Amino acid sequence: MHKFPGIVAAFIAILVVTTADAQSGKTEVIWINQAMFKITSPGGKVIVTDPWLLAYPPALPKPLTPPEYPSLESLGKVDVLLVTHAHGDHIIDAPALAKLNNIPLWGAGDLNAALTTLGVLPPAQLPRFGVGGRVTPVPGIKVTAVHADHSSVYVWNNPATGKAETHPAGEAVGFIIELENGFRIWHMGDTGLFSDMKFIADYYKPDLVLIPIGGHFTMDPVDAAYALREFIKPKYAIPMHYNTNPFNRGTPEELMKALGNTSIKVIAAKPGEKLEF
Repeated sequence: MHKFPGIVAAFIAILVVTTADAQSGKTEVIWINQAMFKITSPGGKVIVTDPWLLAYPPALPKPLTPPEYPSLESLGKVDVLLVTHAHGDHIIDAPALAKLNNIPLWGAGDLNAALTTLGVLPPAQLPRFGVGGRVTPVPGIKVTAVHADHSSVYVWNNPATGKAETHPAGEAVGFIIELENGFRIWHMGDTGLFSDMKFIADYYKPDLVLIPIGGHFTMDPVDAAYALREFIKPKYAIPMHYNTNPFNRGTPEELMKALGNTSIKVIAAKPGEKLEF
C-alpha cells in the first residue's frame, strides 16, 4: 500500500523510542544564578526561568554567572521562557532571549500587558495567563502559575527621554512545571512564607522545589525550612536567590541546619553544576 514501507516503519520506530525516552528519561537542572535555571526535560525541551545572565547596571552587582555562559547564545536553543515577576534580576535578559530564540515570554497577565504597552516585545511574544492558569507552551510540557507573596514593578528606560521609569507589573507568581514523564518542579519565584504553600504542595505534588533562601526580599533559611518541613515536603529542594548582594545573606548550610532531620534532600548546587533527576 505504501511506496516506502521501510521508511514508514523506521519513522514509527523512532517516534515510539522518542516517546518512550520522554516518559522514562532524565531531567537535567542547572542553577545558573539567583532564580535563573536551565531545565532540560526528558524529551529534550529546554526551559529557562528568570534570565539574569549579564551584568545589570546600576543598582545590582554583576550576577554570579558561571564562565561557561558568557552570552545568551551560550545557553543554546531555548524552547520555553518563564518569568516570575518584573524585577531586574529576574527579567533583565528575558526580552533579548525571547527575540534570540523567536519564542514567547511567558509571564503573569499584567506583567505582559505592561511589556506589550511599552513595546518591549511584539504582542504575539507576550501571551498572558494568571494564577491558576495552566498552559502548554510546547507539546509535553505543562506550566501552571501559582501564588507568590512578593511585588512586581518593571523599570524601563524610556528611549524618548533617556530616563528610567517604574511601571506597575501586576503580581509575582511561581510556576509548577510538569515534564513529559510527570516529574513536577515548583519554581517558587521570589516569595515570603504563606500558608497556602501547603495547598499548592498538596494539590500539585511537586517532586523538586526551587526555593529562595536569601532573606530580606524573600524567605530566609529558617522560613524556607519551615515551608519545606511543614507545608511542602518534597523529595528534593534546591536553594536559590542568595549570595548575590549584601542583603541576600542566607546560606544552604543555614537552611539544612534549620531543616533538621528530614527525608527531604537539599541540594546546594553550584552555579553551572548539572544535576539529574
